[in-house]
Amino acid sequence: MGSTTISAVRTASRRRFLMCRPTYFAVEYAINPWMDPTRPVDPMLAIEQWEALRGVLLGLGHVVNLIDPVPVLPDMVFAANGATVLDGRALVSAFRHPQRAPESGAYEKWFRDRGYEVRCAERWNEGEGDHLAVAGVVLAGHGFRTAASSHAETADYLGRPVIGLTLVDPRFYHLDTALAVLDDEQIMYWPGAFSPASRRRLHSLFPHALRVEEHDAVQFGLNLISDGHHVLLPAPARSLAARLATEGYQPLALDVSELAKAGGGPKCCVLQLDRPPA
Repeated sequence: MGSTTISAVRTASRRRFLMCRPTYFAVEYAINPWMDPTRPVDPMLAIEQWEALRGVLLGLGHVVNLIDPVPVLPDMVFAANGATVLDGRALVSAFRHPQRAPESGAYEKWFRDRGYEVRCAERWNEGEGDHLAVAGVVLAGHGFRTAASSHAETADYLGRPVIGLTLVDPRFYHLDTALAVLDDEQIMYWPGAFSPASRRRLHSLFPHALRVEEHDAVQFGLNLISDGHHVLLPAPARSLAARLATEGYQPLALDVSELAKAGGGPKCCVLQLDRPPA
């Protein structure tokens, strides 16, 4: 987890992702500060933006699996929240808000049908939205959508140490809006999203982590997808893209403005599965 320079050589790792087409995307309720049901949404533009994201991932050589959207679940496009997957095990989410709770059944069926070992979380646990694997541990956000009391179950089932991090700014209601994993060792985060104790914990574990400014964080700049070299992030996070380039990453800007109306960015749209064979 050492410091980086522009001369750093970054290596992409082929990934497998699960995505859900936003066929029924809408903002019909408000369960985070970004959602405003009175604000117009263009469903066709949302689909175009999602297809562009999927196209970039495929173009980079990644594998994209699809789960069928369900008509009454407009937020199902945010597949990252459906489960946390490690080593062939899927811990299916237990959503805090009733509007999203039925998604769990769809994700459970998808994983069981494909031979994954599956457990359904017993306490609030919103999947990879609040659980990011890096450096042999799972960083786990809590405070808004995932319960701290769920961490023991996560550690037990996934077989990794879980490091709890308290989120304190409701704009950053999931960990993946406040912290990003760039490669197997490096993370990037906005300190203001975390409690003082959690900031100290992050600094202790990742002393050379990249810290971003609030103006990039509120553009969902941290809700990014990285394969260790290419970094897909929202187009408005321009200064963050420039920063990543100086660190040896290749930023790829995407327009996800319609999906952002529901509080999501590129990372929210993908759930990382087991990596495919080389």
